[in-house]
Amino acid sequence: MSDENQKYWYNLETGQVEQGYESPAIDRAGPFDTAEEAARAPQLLQERSKKWADDEARDSDWGSGSGR
Repeated sequence: MSDENQKYWYNLETGQVEQGYESPAIDRAGPFDTAEEAARAPQLLQERSKKWADDEARDSDWGSGSGR
């Protein structure tokens, strides 16, 4: 049994926290170390998406001040 099978996952379809591989991979977000962290998955995913978008916007501006 792998360590990830002992971790927690957030089921994107049902909104439930699961331990191990209960649902198909396409329906799961994770793995998370605790059930509490998995329960916060929608918030964590939103925060990470915003950070990624902010980083992407900053990277797209790189070099724009070159004067060309």
